[in-house]
Amino acid sequence: MSFEINGKPFWQEPRAGQCLRTFLRELGHFGVKKGCDAGDCGACTVLLDGEPVHSCLIPAFRADGRAITTIEGLGGEHGAHPMQQAFLDAQGFQCGFCTAGMILTCASLNQAQQRDLGAALKGNICRCTGYRSIEDVLLGKSNVEDSVEAGAAFGRSLPAPAGPEIVRGKARYTFDTAIDGLLHIKLLRSPHAHAKIVAIDKSAALAVPGVHAVLTHEDTPSVLFSTARHEKDWMDPEDTRVLDEVVRFIGQKVAAVVAESEAAAEEACRRLKVEYQILPAVVDPERAMEPGAPIIHPDRTTANRVADAKRNLVAEIHGEFGDVAAALATSAVTFECTFHSHRVQHAALETHGGLAWLDESGVLNVRCSTQVPFLTRRALSDIFTLPMDKVRVYCERVGGGFGGKQEMFVEDILALAALKTGRPVKLELTREEQFIATSTRHPMRVHIKAGADAGGKLTALQLDVLSNTGAYGNHAGPVMFHALSESIAVYNCPNKRVDGFAVYTNTVPAGAFRGYGLPQTLIAVEAAIDELAKQLGISPYEMRRRNVVKPGDPMLAPPPSEYHDVFYGSYGLDQCLDLVERAMQADSPQPELSAEWLIGEGIALTMIDTVPPAGHLADAVIALNDDGRFDLTVGTAEFGNGTSTVHRQIAATTLATTVDRIRLRQSDTAHGGHDTGAYGSAGIFVAGKATHAAAKQLATELRATAAGAWLCDVETCVLDGDSVVSGVRRMSFTELAKLARERGQPLAASGNSGGTPRSVGFNVHGFRVAVNKGTGELKILKSVQAADAGVVANPMQCRGQIEGGVAQALGAALYEEMVLDADGRVANPKFRDYHLPSFADVPRTEVFFADTSDTIGPLGAKSMSESPYNPVAAALGNAIANATGIRFTAAPFKPDRLFPALHEKFGS
Repeated sequence: MSFEINGKPFWQEPRAGQCLRTFLRELGHFGVKKGCDAGDCGACTVLLDGEPVHSCLIPAFRADGRAITTIEGLGGEHGAHPMQQAFLDAQGFQCGFCTAGMILTCASLNQAQQRDLGAALKGNICRCTGYRSIEDVLLGKSNVEDSVEAGAAFGRSLPAPAGPEIVRGKARYTFDTAIDGLLHIKLLRSPHAHAKIVAIDKSAALAVPGVHAVLTHEDTPSVLFSTARHEKDWMDPEDTRVLDEVVRFIGQKVAAVVAESEAAAEEACRRLKVEYQILPAVVDPERAMEPGAPIIHPDRTTANRVADAKRNLVAEIHGEFGDVAAALATSAVTFECTFHSHRVQHAALETHGGLAWLDESGVLNVRCSTQVPFLTRRALSDIFTLPMDKVRVYCERVGGGFGGKQEMFVEDILALAALKTGRPVKLELTREEQFIATSTRHPMRVHIKAGADAGGKLTALQLDVLSNTGAYGNHAGPVMFHALSESIAVYNCPNKRVDGFAVYTNTVPAGAFRGYGLPQTLIAVEAAIDELAKQLGISPYEMRRRNVVKPGDPMLAPPPSEYHDVFYGSYGLDQCLDLVERAMQADSPQPELSAEWLIGEGIALTMIDTVPPAGHLADAVIALNDDGRFDLTVGTAEFGNGTSTVHRQIAATTLATTVDRIRLRQSDTAHGGHDTGAYGSAGIFVAGKATHAAAKQLATELRATAAGAWLCDVETCVLDGDSVVSGVRRMSFTELAKLARERGQPLAASGNSGGTPRSVGFNVHGFRVAVNKGTGELKILKSVQAADAGVVANPMQCRGQIEGGVAQALGAALYEEMVLDADGRVANPKFRDYHLPSFADVPRTEVFFADTSDTIGPLGAKSMSESPYNPVAAALGNAIANATGIRFTAAPFKPDRLFPALHEKFGS
């Protein structure tokens, strides 16, 4: 068959049944991404005779005789296409995994289509940006500062260094490489919620041509571990094996087939014969704690960090300050209610997966889509009893994370297969596997009691939380503890009580998710604040002002914490409340709505510790190179969080130079040092401090070296762009490097950060909504968020993080919901049945920053990637209650969920 690919003729016969996406990737066009293989996300978009198509849906043979354009060929021989340049100017991307498909679709739009972007872009999903920057692309806006003087990079809207490669399809993600002799892994998964594997007949599977191995629990180490990755292992229970003889949820891996092709591996999986002994299952967390309920991990004890296996209890927490019951009894007003939060999926467009191989020196190399390469290396070393220097884990650019890749879901199988076969191996989860077999947000039942006196001062706060951790306890305890901490610590109140239970069920495991438990409890706490204010006739803003903590106030949540390292590095919560209130009061265009529409406003606030407790470590090394530029090495990963940009800004500012002189290497254990990982908003606050420390030390050494050469006082030497200057004398960095090399003393410095002391960040969100009392339809008329991020390292990027967090949170609050049937099976494991927000679904959010400078964070900055998500559902719930007079207690706030109560109150 003949094809024209990017303007060049090509002859090749695709395999029978092969789709255009895999055909193009096998030819090296790695800009064509796999996001869903169902035509739902648009990451695989190419132009076919100039029209955008989802290449995963097009049989390759149908492209015979037609012209195919991939992102690599869009600009032709003349460099960047205007649309690629527009995406660079507006920085219309974050992780960049969707960007190639988005650019090709945008490049094909005519003027009529550009007038209705909601319809025109409905086939392209972006999980990161919130779409505002993509709209800016099509409006011709530039969001970057073109030229920034030496030493002034920090605090400026500089573009991402990977931008040119992202828009041209040249940025490399996990699978964007070709490896000779690669074998493919496919996993057989359990059809049962709870069963013991009695026997596995491999004979028919091994007879499939191309199959090299079938791996079962008999082939794996018996080591217990947690898929969750934390610096301290004691944070999570030991309840998981690489492959287990007991399966505890529908979708758990049973066996791994390693074969020459994915097709052969899939066929072998179908031929495996597994004999199961079915065990009783429990999918309801309330029932799981009752006497007589099926025990999911009967052999686990407190030595495995499981609180009470006989009650399916992974972790629990209890504590009280003062006397809540007595305070409630004497309060002027009280509120009591039960709220429920649901399962949602991270839906990062790059699924979990990786490649593994043994190199010539016997080192196990794992290239994977992870937020935690160093902690994954440590886990693989422990599980397979390999010396740490015999394991290398690294990631290229990662296609989204959101906490879901603070786990080890595939790397253990990859390592097992590489070690057993001696061949390079690949495992790439399908979108369905991502839904049924990785992790979700923790569903929670939150019961709240709250009271206040007649003056609007809180008298009592009580939370009772039941968290469903699913079949395994990854992140179970830390998420619950976090949910019960800052959500009430942000309020001064003399009487507080918490009771929390994290419970096993025979369902897909929950895990780390953006916000880490706070969104689930904030929807209850912030509703209580609003309801108390309503009873007292106090505005929601004033109620919060009377009760929020201020500098000097203790930030307390029971029981007493063993960690006393959280301080007010800066405080901008008061400014955030003022900014949102002013913005909500400002005149803005309002749509014409009939009397059927009820209008209301609501706000919510959040406080978050800038680093997880118990230590979060980061190392950085920076060296002056012979060409007068600097090589900066950090361990933290880039997955759209913007750390690659900000680390260069920190180093350039500290060294009084420009970002183009900073070359960055990151997220590779082979580079040395250690980094706990890119989670808990630690990429800037922890790893950035390590970069700042290293750059400060190198600046000192540069000045000292020049002073030594000039025999002058080091205090007279300053860094200036590309040189050290003292009076009229000037020595370029290139000359300094040469001088140091001649002396045998290369100029390099290291820095580290231990994640303590910690600061706090604040966010306040406001909504104006319209609810149709006849149908339950909801419109967002205004969305505003104010954030206290300290000195904003990169305003454009930080605004994008907030917009993306709001969009993701709106998805969870309005549309997204993983549905499980009575047996615990995920009923909607596809994007088309799981409503991810598209361009048309996401309103523009006005973003404001408090004017603060943090005394703890690097150059005055603090974290702002996780917390924008947290107050959104709570603020939306308050706005709906304000509009309708009805307190809805369970998201998502879909029309069919709102309608019954609206019908009961207002009739038809």
